[in-house]
Amino acid sequence: MLQTLNLTDRPFKYFTQVDSTQDIALGWLRDGAEAGSVVICDEQLKGRGRHGRTWHTPHGVALALSVILKPTLKGMGQVTMLGALAISDMLDAIGADAVSIKWPNDVRLQGRKVCGVLPEAAWDGDKLLGVALGIGVNVRVDFTGTELEQTAISIEPALGQRFDRIMLIDVLLKRIDFWSQRLGTPELFDAWKSRLDTLGQVVTVNGIHGKAEAVNRDGALLVRDDAGILHTVIAGDVMME
Repeated sequence: MLQTLNLTDRPFKYFTQVDSTQDIALGWLRDGAEAGSVVICDEQLKGRGRHGRTWHTPHGVALALSVILKPTLKGMGQVTMLGALAISDMLDAIGADAVSIKWPNDVRLQGRKVCGVLPEAAWDGDKLLGVALGIGVNVRVDFTGTELEQTAISIEPALGQRFDRIMLIDVLLKRIDFWSQRLGTPELFDAWKSRLDTLGQVVTVNGIHGKAEAVNRDGALLVRDDAGILHTVIAGDVMME
C-alpha cells in the first residue's frame, strides 16, 4: 500500500483517491511549494493528458503522481524530456529491455506505450512560478481485450514479475532529482535524443508525411516530406510506419 511510502526527504501529499494530481500540484505550487514536492495518489479519476484527453487510473494498478519543479526559463523546454528520461531510467533499473522514447515523450516498453507525461506551468504574470510534471506509469493495468491491447503495455506483464510500487516511485523520484539538476544542459538533451526511436523512421505528424531526420535543441522534430521540404514540428502525435 502506498500509505507506507516514507518520503522524509521531500514534502509530499498522498491521497487514496483524487480527481487529478496535477490540479493539486498546481495549486500547491501557487501557494509556494518547494521544488521536489510531490503529489501521489492510488486512484485518479480525471487524469489529464495531451490535447485535453482524460482517463481513469483504477486503484492500485499504476503510478500516478505530479512532481513540482522550478526550472529556469532556459530549462523549461526540457521538462518533458526530463519526465521521459526519468521513466526510462526507472525501467532500466528494474531490468527492462527494449526501452525507448517515441517523440516527444511517450516511453515505450517492447514497442508499446507504458506511460504518460504532462508538464503544466504556473505563472504569476510573466514570472514563472514552476512546473507540475504529471506522470502516469502502467504497472499492472490489464489491457487484454481493449482497444489499447496492441499499443499499450504494463510493467508487470512485460517483465513477468511483481513489483512494489513504492520501490518504483522511489527510483523514479531519484531519477527526476538527478535530471532536474541538469535542466537546460546538453547532457540532458543528448540523453533524451539517444533514446528516441523516431529518428530515421517514416512518419506522419500533423498532416506531414516524410522521414524524421533530427531533433533540434528545443526538442522539435525535423521531418523532410515527400517533396523534400524540411518541416519543424513543435508538437503532435507521431504515427510511424
